[in-house]
Amino acid sequence: MSEVEISIAEKWGYNGLAAIKEASPAYKMAMGFFVLLLLAGLAFGLHGFFVGYRHVYGVTREIAWGLLISTYIFCVVTSTGLCIVSSFGHVFGNVAFMPIAKRAVFMSIVFLVGGFSIIFFDLENPFRLFIWNVLSPNLRSNMWWMGTLYGAYMVFMMLEYYCLLNQNHSVSRIMGFLGLAVGIAAHSNLGGIFGMLHGRPFWYGPYLPIYFIFSAAMSGGCAILFFTTLGARFNPEVMNETMQRAVKAITLLTIYFIVVIMFFTLWKIITGLVSEGKAPVIESFLYGKYAVNFWFFEVFLGMILPLTLLIISKGRRYNLIMWVTGIQMIGIFFMRYDIVIPGQMVPVYHSLGVVEASHLLNYTPSWHEIMISIYGIAAVALLYLAGEKMFNSHQLQKHEIVPEGAYVCPGCGAIHYMMEGETIEEAMKRHHGGW
Repeated sequence: MSEVEISIAEKWGYNGLAAIKEASPAYKMAMGFFVLLLLAGLAFGLHGFFVGYRHVYGVTREIAWGLLISTYIFCVVTSTGLCIVSSFGHVFGNVAFMPIAKRAVFMSIVFLVGGFSIIFFDLENPFRLFIWNVLSPNLRSNMWWMGTLYGAYMVFMMLEYYCLLNQNHSVSRIMGFLGLAVGIAAHSNLGGIFGMLHGRPFWYGPYLPIYFIFSAAMSGGCAILFFTTLGARFNPEVMNETMQRAVKAITLLTIYFIVVIMFFTLWKIITGLVSEGKAPVIESFLYGKYAVNFWFFEVFLGMILPLTLLIISKGRRYNLIMWVTGIQMIGIFFMRYDIVIPGQMVPVYHSLGVVEASHLLNYTPSWHEIMISIYGIAAVALLYLAGEKMFNSHQLQKHEIVPEGAYVCPGCGAIHYMMEGETIEEAMKRHHGGW
């Protein structure tokens, strides 16, 4: 039997702007709140763009990377993590992970947009990036590779999402694999930007490129659990049987990656204390200026609390999962801050005994940096809320739109078409390549 014609709107589960108009007043108020935050942050960013960043940002020659860089890293780390988690399902064929594919890929794109929105206002002339990145490439520059790889990653993720919407799973699997490969390369390269700086002992070495990948996977598991369980509050139909199985599987995966990051963190502390260049930063984490950041936000909120409560939840207590992963994302934000800012607090000539470099440097983000960071986060929240309504919580439309000769795949949740005389099991094997 040939494929039955079906409208794009029905095939994609696309409800359009009408779904937002029909949303509850509280939902519209939430969207309006994030619109106001976005516009306020954009106004601060444009003001800094025209006045000059050096006049309105808290960064200096000594501490050149501030809050905007750490927030950018938070966004792109989460984006890569969502890509990694989604790939377990529709790329590598683990059926339990397939129901979260659409939302994970969509949110991966959204977080990447949020990161790009923030980094736009950190570059003195961002428009030159688009021109000279192509006309004058420097293949020996990690920065050039970061821009190129993240650009390619964005393209592959958008193509993957389009193919998922269009139910073209063969091509979406290829795009997903390419997006995963390029995303991991981009993210590892981002860690390499820090790890290859000889003058910054806290960053220097092979630790960060590897840490960034595992940390991304933990962030992705946390993010998809939060946005899925939050989406179920808006639309209870989201939490069907296959989605419940997916949430349980991702909970176990997230627990595993939290333990891995705890292991990384432990050895970062142990080895840092015996390194002359790293010890001042580690000591600031343990009992100095950044002790609250490290012990409360990074360790307690980012690792210990979510590990404990996710184990208690057993992947079934969805309200608990929503709250704890939301809190964990706050902790993860401080993890990124604690990589970027403290890594610059030790002056380059500190170990040489130079009097002027004997003290540790201080940094306080300006209101412009805070508002631009809020602008990027507000963009993520606004796009998430819009996507939940416009794409029907990233699920199919109700079963009455499934045409004759088709069925809803219990694995990936998409509409599949059966050939004449074919069983559902045979059609699943044909669509998913034997997985």
